[in-house]
Amino acid sequence: MMRNVQELSVSELSQALKRTVEDAYSHVRVRGEISGFKRAASGHLYMALKDQDAVIDAVCWRGSAGKLDIRPEDGMEVIATGRLTTYPGRSKYQIVIDHIELAGEGALLKLLEDRKRRLAEEGLFDESRKRTLPFLPEVIGVITSPTGAVIRDILHRLADRFPRHVLLWPVLVQGDGAAAQVAAAIEGFNAIAPDGPIPRPDVLIVARGGGSLEDLWSFNEEIVVRAAAASAIPLISAVGHETDTTLIDYASDRRAPTPTAAAEIAVPVRSELMADLAGFTHRMIQSGTRNIENRTRFLEGLARGLPQPRRLMEPAMQRLDDLTERLDQSTPRLVRAAEERLQTRVARLRSPAELVSRAMAQVSDQGQRLYGTTQAIFARADRKALEMRAGDRIQAAMDRRLTGWQDRVSRAGSAVEALSYKGTLARGYAIVRGADGGLITKGDGMRSGMAVEIEFQENTRVSALVTDGASVSPAGKGEKPKKSQKVPSPTSVQPELFK
Repeated sequence: MMRNVQELSVSELSQALKRTVEDAYSHVRVRGEISGFKRAASGHLYMALKDQDAVIDAVCWRGSAGKLDIRPEDGMEVIATGRLTTYPGRSKYQIVIDHIELAGEGALLKLLEDRKRRLAEEGLFDESRKRTLPFLPEVIGVITSPTGAVIRDILHRLADRFPRHVLLWPVLVQGDGAAAQVAAAIEGFNAIAPDGPIPRPDVLIVARGGGSLEDLWSFNEEIVVRAAAASAIPLISAVGHETDTTLIDYASDRRAPTPTAAAEIAVPVRSELMADLAGFTHRMIQSGTRNIENRTRFLEGLARGLPQPRRLMEPAMQRLDDLTERLDQSTPRLVRAAEERLQTRVARLRSPAELVSRAMAQVSDQGQRLYGTTQAIFARADRKALEMRAGDRIQAAMDRRLTGWQDRVSRAGSAVEALSYKGTLARGYAIVRGADGGLITKGDGMRSGMAVEIEFQENTRVSALVTDGASVSPAGKGEKPKKSQKVPSPTSVQPELFK
């Protein structure tokens, strides 16, 4: 019996189980609490769904993970929709998730509170971050659905209160992609250049009508809350009714209970402003009138305390008359005194002819003195010129005398040279000296065996011995003769140069 059962490999059995499970549970909805949530580097999500008695593994592939309306977290109770399959590599079965939704309002509220607490810890809801709304904005940007009643209510209310230029950024207000569109609209309005072709809004209104917690969930998404907190333009949130609260209400600069109330917050009532302006104008006119009346009464009171101008002028007028009379009397006296002073000064004046004569005498005297001085200067100059000419003649005479003396000295030197004994030696003669250096001028003064010294022209001296027969033998070459006494020559006496 056992042998009739077909044998299967592990892989075949695993594949058979996989087909069976996938065919039987191709579409399931499972409710449970997320546990062990993990996002892989590939983008796939791995988790487990559990309840009190069981646990089932779950996987959400990257393509489906990007379409999820919520971000899975540990402890979140959800309803997962997908198909059941097996994983042969570990002999496990798991659910492949296509969609995740929160399981009931309680789960949503828990997620909402956890997100609210986390964002508050980051400081996104601090009052210090909130901006003051402009009193009367020129341009209002509205982010809502273009087809709902919300935009009509806002436009109608603005027209009633104070018509303003409105820019509408159409978005989805619930469902898939609504949160991303609302966040993109807030960022888009902030990206408009202040001086660009499209006017930049002065205030933003994010509005939606009432609904359930699930309907308003897009305005609880973290991407919307962060965009509202980062907006540089003041933002009014008007999501749902007065009893509805979303996280964007905490991040906005002002919360309106309804979209209509948001329009009332954005602009004042024009008629009320005009009435206030008229009231202020009337009060200003009344205040100005009262001020003028009070000043008038004050001036009248001051005027009553002042004397009359006529009385103030009377003493001055009297003094003027007195001074005029005294002036009329004093004028002749002043004229007579001036005439007397003039006559006195005229008497002191000298005759012009006398003054001219005295001046001519002074000029003549000065001219004579100047002439004498000039003649003395010319005489000194003549003497100096004569002295200079005499000096030139003396210098010339001295030059001629010195020239004559030089000529005479030159001739005397030539004569001395001619009469010197050196000149005689140059003509072929020689000088003979004895052993004592004395001159031998006669032949009888020599004797045989006598040593003599002979001097020639080239200052060459030769020593020799005198022998009989007038022969002379050298006494020795190179011997130095003894110094001879210098015998003065008859011509050694220098003739007188100056006679």
